[in-house]
Amino acid sequence: MAEINLLSAFVVGLLGGVHCVGMCGGIVGAVSLGLPAQRQLPLLFAYNVGRITSYTVAGAIMGALGFYFSGLLPVQNAQRMLLGLAGVFMVLLGLYLGGWWNLLTRVERAGGIVWRRIEPLGRGLLPVRSLRQALLLGLVWGWLPCGLVYSALVWTVASGGAWQGAGLMLAFGLGTLPNLLLMGVAAATLQRWVRRPATRAVAGGLVMLFGVWQLYRAVSG
Repeated sequence: MAEINLLSAFVVGLLGGVHCVGMCGGIVGAVSLGLPAQRQLPLLFAYNVGRITSYTVAGAIMGALGFYFSGLLPVQNAQRMLLGLAGVFMVLLGLYLGGWWNLLTRVERAGGIVWRRIEPLGRGLLPVRSLRQALLLGLVWGWLPCGLVYSALVWTVASGGAWQGAGLMLAFGLGTLPNLLLMGVAAATLQRWVRRPATRAVAGGLVMLFGVWQLYRAVSG
C-alpha cells in the first residue's frame, strides 16, 4: 500500500502540471530569462531541488501532526477520518484542475497571509545568476500558496507519520518536476497544451478518481 500511495502521489503531481504551469510559470521564466540553454537547465534543476525540498519538509511536519492527533482517537476511527479528509480534498483538487469549481482558491488566499511575509525573500534573490541563488529561491517558492500543494499536504496527514509524509510529498514534487523543467525550455508549447479544456478535464477527472478511491478506503475500512 505504501508503494501505491507513493506512485499515486507522483501521478497526482504529474497531472497537476496543468496548474503548476500557471502558478510557477512566471518564476521559472525569471530563473531562465536571458540565459543560454546550457545554463538554463542547471539553474532550473537547482530551483526545483529547493522547491521539492520545501515540499518534503512540509510533508514531514504534516505527517507528524497527523500521527500525533490520530493518537487522540481510536486508531481505526482516526484512520478513516483522515483518509476521508484526504479523499474530499482530492475530489476538490480534481474539480479545481478541471476548471469546474474553484473552491480551493479560497484556501490559497488564506495562505497568502503568510506568503506576503516570505515572498520578499525570494524577490531579493532575483535575477538568478548562480546555483546557490536558484536553490534558495526554490526553497522559498516551495511555500507559495497553492491549492494543488495544499491538497497533497492534507493527504500526508493520513500517511502515518513524518517519514511517510515526507515520502509522499517527495513523490508528489518529483511528479511536478517534468512540467516545470519543460516550462523553462519550451514555455510557449507547454502553455498552449495545458490550456486546452480537454487536457484540464482529463487531469481533473483522474485526480477526482484518486479522491473517490481514498473515500472508498475510508468507508470500507
